[in-house]
Amino acid sequence: METILKLENIHKSYGKKEVLKGVSLDVKKGEIISVLGPSGCGKSTMLNIIAGILSINDGRVILNGKEVTTSKYMMPIEKRDLNMVFQDFALWPHMTARQNILYGLKLHKTDQASCNAKLEQMVSLLHLNGLMDQYPAELSGGQQQRVAIARALVMNPAIVLLDEPLCNLDVQLRIEMRTEMAQIFRSLHTTVFHVTHDPSEAFAMADRIVVMNNGMIDQIASPKECYEKPATAVVAGLLGAGNCIHGIQNNPGDITIADTRVKALSFTGANDVAMYFRPEDVRFSVSALPNSVPIEIIMPTFEGGQWRIKAKTSTGEFVTFLHPEKADEGTHGYLGFDPNRVYAYESITA
Repeated sequence: METILKLENIHKSYGKKEVLKGVSLDVKKGEIISVLGPSGCGKSTMLNIIAGILSINDGRVILNGKEVTTSKYMMPIEKRDLNMVFQDFALWPHMTARQNILYGLKLHKTDQASCNAKLEQMVSLLHLNGLMDQYPAELSGGQQQRVAIARALVMNPAIVLLDEPLCNLDVQLRIEMRTEMAQIFRSLHTTVFHVTHDPSEAFAMADRIVVMNNGMIDQIASPKECYEKPATAVVAGLLGAGNCIHGIQNNPGDITIADTRVKALSFTGANDVAMYFRPEDVRFSVSALPNSVPIEIIMPTFEGGQWRIKAKTSTGEFVTFLHPEKADEGTHGYLGFDPNRVYAYESITA
């Protein structure tokens, strides 16, 4: 498959602070890439470098076979074959939806017949019928989002950049829009570089997920592989496995926590182990379970259909798990692990 975007050993610093530390990435034509990472990891910096908003200290950005950024050269934004959808949509408030969508085509002096044909395609694709004469202030958040996407797609760019495009929408609308956006991009075979802080958004949209940490890439893989085989503790934590218990490894995959032994099949590294797991991947019982550790219930919280329960292990570490029934504060019991759903890494706190 043809590579549409190539980042080669990108370094970016702000003064003495290095934000990107030699990032390399290939994006294929028609691929949707979602970039995840904790705050300050460099994901937005990388997007702004691709867009031509930020310069770099070293490396190269190649778009559609053309070098657009080096440490000594930056192709102007308007000459790059890309478009961007911003967090706040950035629609011109004094222009109608029609004028916003056609703005780029008018700048390029596209003939009226072609503009009309493109507009008709966008209106149909993004369900914008009846909205073309309305101004942004007269549109709902979801409608503004659709207009912003139409404005980006109407130019048929080599790549569309999405800068956390759903963060300003309410929860239900975000769920609807992420599915709709992915469907639209795939129907047009659009290449997308998508930055988000929301793992569920990345799972719903991406062909591959890029997980960044401290200016470097920790993992590049399909959503399924990232979820089932997180390469690092940061990846595991970002993708839901936020519980962590520390222990000592005796034999490969055999971990001692206090006086209890637990199997974690994914780990064969050093002796000091940090064991991560998701709240939904463990079982609770007041009686002993195989492959379990003793816990004390600290606080149950009802979430509608299930309880999210905070507990403390015998080593004093706090964890949360999901349970179909309430477990009262002060109750003692056991948390049982599936060895295949425990992600263990060398401990950096031991």
